[in-house]
Amino acid sequence: MDKHRVYNLIILDESGSMESIKSATISGFNEVVQTIKEVERQFPEQEHYVSFITFNGMGVKTLLDKRSVLELTEIDGNSFKPNASTPLYDAIGFAAGALNNYLSNQTNFNVLVTILTDGEENASREFNGNQISQLINGLKPHGWTFTYIGANQDVEKVAASLNIENRMQFAANDEDMKRMFEEEKEARMLYSMKLRNKEDVQGNYYRDKDKKDKEKS
Repeated sequence: MDKHRVYNLIILDESGSMESIKSATISGFNEVVQTIKEVERQFPEQEHYVSFITFNGMGVKTLLDKRSVLELTEIDGNSFKPNASTPLYDAIGFAAGALNNYLSNQTNFNVLVTILTDGEENASREFNGNQISQLINGLKPHGWTFTYIGANQDVEKVAASLNIENRMQFAANDEDMKRMFEEEKEARMLYSMKLRNKEDVQGNYYRDKDKKDKEKS
């Protein structure tokens, strides 16, 4: 069977301000890794790959590049070292552009992009906000879903400026980081369920989780 490929692109802020929530970020990311593994077990018709990008003023780093779920390993304090500033636009432009080039001649796939940052853009050199907004707007009709998770900023305003509908606010502390990653994991599972049912996966990424919770209560 030709499985439906899902590319999970995670773009994580590694700027200096993330140091205070470093341990919670590492723990949360590792839980997401386990969630993606569980998603593939529950939805055997899907084949999941993970690209993991971190960014700060020292550059944009690719820690995982389209790795199969079977090859995924957890990160630790040696692979995630917060430092310097926040070149958010460069990270999105580089990561999404590279994956889009790779997928240019492929079919039967979806891309789920998760952007997580505790601060606003302040250091990009290659891309500006308008370019990233246009890039995202151009990719969404082709099976790309973008989500934005932010702290210490007006998340709704920033996400809207980038043409990202799916957004979630968190407070930069360990307790709220744990809550945020729990919500993200549940939303990721619902996303794969919608793929199975051939439903729209463009919007309502987090709001569908809220709707599910209301139905349970």
